[in-house]
Amino acid sequence: MKFVPKWTLAVALGASLAVLAGPGTSGLRADEAAEPDPSQMSVVEAVNHFIKVGYEDNEITPSEPASDEEWVRRVYLDVVGRIPTLEEAKEYLEDESPRKRSVLVDKLLESPDYIRNQTTIWTNNCIGRGTPRRVSRRGMEKFFREAFAKNRPWDEVVVDIVTAEGHFEENGAVNYTLAQLQMPDDAVQLTAKTTKLFLGMQVQCTQCHNHPFNNWQQAQFWEFNSFFRQVRKVDHRKTDPNTGRQVDDYSEVVTRDFNGPVYFEKRSGLMQVAFPKYMGKEVAPDAFDRRKEFGKLLVAADNGETPLIAKAFVNRMWGHFFGYGFTRPVDDMGPHNSPSHPEVLDRLAEEFVDSQYDVKKLIQWITSTDAYSLTSQYGEDNEVDDPGAGEVPLFSHMYVKSMQAEQLYDSLIVASNAHKSGRGGWEAQEQQRRRWMQQFVVAFDTDENDEATTFNGTIPQALMMMNSELIDKAVSIERGSFLFETFSKPGSEATKMQELYLAALGRRPTRSEANLAQRMVRSYGAANKAQAYQDLFWALLNSNEFIFNH
Repeated sequence: MKFVPKWTLAVALGASLAVLAGPGTSGLRADEAAEPDPSQMSVVEAVNHFIKVGYEDNEITPSEPASDEEWVRRVYLDVVGRIPTLEEAKEYLEDESPRKRSVLVDKLLESPDYIRNQTTIWTNNCIGRGTPRRVSRRGMEKFFREAFAKNRPWDEVVVDIVTAEGHFEENGAVNYTLAQLQMPDDAVQLTAKTTKLFLGMQVQCTQCHNHPFNNWQQAQFWEFNSFFRQVRKVDHRKTDPNTGRQVDDYSEVVTRDFNGPVYFEKRSGLMQVAFPKYMGKEVAPDAFDRRKEFGKLLVAADNGETPLIAKAFVNRMWGHFFGYGFTRPVDDMGPHNSPSHPEVLDRLAEEFVDSQYDVKKLIQWITSTDAYSLTSQYGEDNEVDDPGAGEVPLFSHMYVKSMQAEQLYDSLIVASNAHKSGRGGWEAQEQQRRRWMQQFVVAFDTDENDEATTFNGTIPQALMMMNSELIDKAVSIERGSFLFETFSKPGSEATKMQELYLAALGRRPTRSEANLAQRMVRSYGAANKAQAYQDLFWALLNSNEFIFNH
């Protein structure tokens, strides 16, 4: 059965009424009246329309809508970075309101977990998981925590980051710059990271030569670089009163005097000069603070064009929720890499700007689309929609996504209360949580310190999931653990087994799964029933269904 969006039914109904009314009621033919005008649609309706056109052009049929069990687990992972608790899953599944999906999204966007999740994502994006030397992760997190708690406009957040100066904890935004100034490279890394992260442009390859596939010139990299040549990092030290030795105190970003051109060498060996210029817009070389001029240009609309920071953020957020953005990768937009759905990208970016860069509103739009509501299961009618095989994404089903390290860790905690098992007070629990999280970061990290480090089945990751202290705590029956609480309360064995599945997978077991699990438990014998449930829960937590976001 083909899934038909609601707006399509409305259009079809309107066309039918036009035919019944007869030719004298309108100056348009029935087929012309049925042709939708995306400019007159709401943003979600327009997105649905353009994606549906992609289905039709490629002659595919989208998958069915996701079940409530599949959708609620997905939206919790995407919005707040963890699976729902057992109680949250039950509450949602028992809700019969037709608006419960949009209501839940609104509720999650107002939760502290949304703030924590976005803070984690953007702190990792800006400084990495392994905190560089003389960088304050606490300061960077504080900046983002306040920004997302207040739902600050994204353009203001970006401008604050790229123009920040001062103490690395008094103004946490400076830690982004400090993280890129780990070596004296004339702000080359800072230039490349800024254009990639906030403009969605990988111009670093033009540092040494012209781009081979478009008209980006080598000079463009150094024109961007000219904006950051006034940046200087200052490291302060202090005397340790106990040892009398000099130790690190704090770092800061200051603006230094630099108003000349930047010199760079062409492949021919000729030396060239570059002055600060943003997408063709020149800035006076003697500008007092070039970064502030750069910040103004970032948010300025030119001849009706949507600012790049809006398109870059929309593309990145769409990729966060679907696993793939409109370009691959999401931070390499340009004439050499056309978006899969340019109309969707443009419309969302325009609406994002019109909303005053409201991040929450953008999330509401994305999660309200028909594409986001589809199941991850696909069939013969849309099996060609496989971006993992190099195909252009058509978003005819939800793509399975690997969990981030933090998502997997927090989901294990939510499913099992592992950090509370055998521990007394809150501080002891938090100390244990920080220690375990550090193990996750080490197991998930790469030499390149990638922005997105996911579970991809490496041997350290597999061993961590199968046989680590955290997993031992997750399946323990000590007081305070999930299994202990489950066994302690009244109820039938069938009900308790359902709760194991709900807690781990966000769904109840199928009849065959329930029968198989019950036979397994009986095979252990009455004396070993606790061990049977431990083994069952261990298997659920190590299953692909738990580890992946679908």
